[in-house]
Amino acid sequence: MTTPDGFGRGTGVTGMGRPPLDTGSSTGPGSGLVPGPVPLPAALAHAAGGPRYWLPQQPDQAARAARADPATPPSAPPGGFDVEAVRRDFPQLHRKVNGHPLVWLDNGATTLKPRQVAEAVAEHYSMGTSNVHRGAHTLAKQATQVYEEGREEAAKLLGTQDAGEIVFVRGTTEAVNLVAQSWGRANLGVGDEILVSAAEHHSNLVPWQLIAKERRARIRPIPLLPDGQLDQDAYRDLLGSRTKLVALTHASNVLGTVPPVAEMTALAHRYGAKVLVDGAQAVSHFPVDVTALDADFYAFSGHKIFAPTGIGVLFGKRELLEAMPPWQGGGNMIDSVGFEETSYAPVPHRLEAGTGHIGGVAGLRAALRYLAGLNRPAATAYEEQLTAYATGALATVPGLRLIGDAPGKIGVLTFLLAGTDPMALAGALDQQGIAVRAGHHCAQPALAAFGLQSAVRASLALYNTVQDIDALVSAIQGVQATSAG
Repeated sequence: MTTPDGFGRGTGVTGMGRPPLDTGSSTGPGSGLVPGPVPLPAALAHAAGGPRYWLPQQPDQAARAARADPATPPSAPPGGFDVEAVRRDFPQLHRKVNGHPLVWLDNGATTLKPRQVAEAVAEHYSMGTSNVHRGAHTLAKQATQVYEEGREEAAKLLGTQDAGEIVFVRGTTEAVNLVAQSWGRANLGVGDEILVSAAEHHSNLVPWQLIAKERRARIRPIPLLPDGQLDQDAYRDLLGSRTKLVALTHASNVLGTVPPVAEMTALAHRYGAKVLVDGAQAVSHFPVDVTALDADFYAFSGHKIFAPTGIGVLFGKRELLEAMPPWQGGGNMIDSVGFEETSYAPVPHRLEAGTGHIGGVAGLRAALRYLAGLNRPAATAYEEQLTAYATGALATVPGLRLIGDAPGKIGVLTFLLAGTDPMALAGALDQQGIAVRAGHHCAQPALAAFGLQSAVRASLALYNTVQDIDALVSAIQGVQATSAG
């Protein structure tokens, strides 16, 4: 039940849906750190100087300390995550924009790509071009191997032992549409209810509106609390015998909120409802285990996890995928075709009509292998510390209002600056080489819950640094000084 101010009641549910950090990770050589310096073209050579930021062997303790003193930058003895070594793998970080070094804080829209991904895509198109699954020649076999290894890497990332539960799609948007148009059309009827959180990206709302209208089902929103958490009391009240599906974000692209997905999924399953989780903003920030979450469907986009655009993944429990009718027809998804009858290939190919984005999968394979080579718990803890530092630093700016301060949020910092239009502020920051996002962020209901139509968003990734945050804060202060003058 919502209160008059538009927010819901208190929650009482603990745990934010992300796995605990492994504080016993090994350190030093062989620990998963990025290897030594990577040669870059002279034009992209990384300027020397500036401190290196490390994490201790117990990143959870460091994260708590950083939260206790947000002004403390992430810094500790060697032993976990070397951000400068990682930055050397991302050539775009070493270019200039408008005469200034690039500060990339638009990771919520898309992440930059490491050289390993660019090389993998170039290798496919320059030396390995072929279609997959159909050819008997050597290049077809090699391309098919890369393609299916990409599927296996996606399965590893999500914690499923069955690579057949991984369906390649163009991105999270297509994944949700596939489930809505296939599973939804087969399972939704008059009066059925779909619960959608108010924190969702439009990609996890509009497809459900379309199929609900067709099937005469009903969308019911899960409201937000003032700090950006999902109202768990309201959620429990909304669940019922009519609930057929719950659509949840694993990390909000505008609030940074990480809902308690495992607990919410367990509640939905008590009523026989299925759960689809939008993991687009989660997978690059912390490890994900769909088995532990017990998610029925889980989707993410490659370009949000250091891979190319145009490729994404839908995980679905095998029994659900096997029961879903094809959404699109064509090549690759068939077994035999005749004018009288057509039979379909087994999953996942039955849901992958036509030629897939083979070059995109080559890049996705490289990106997921790159990420797997890092010390993920240490990288996650580093981001947590950096988020705490950024939150504290932005809080020192007079007239700046941060939107959403849910405990355990990812590094998404959405804000308003008094007396400044969000688009104008983003443009002024761009003139200093700082890339942020301004607008509604494809999450209009989330902003509307705070009485907003537009805001500025700075979103972090594992290659961002304290210097990036300091540059952002300094630039905002400069805009304020100019406006005051």
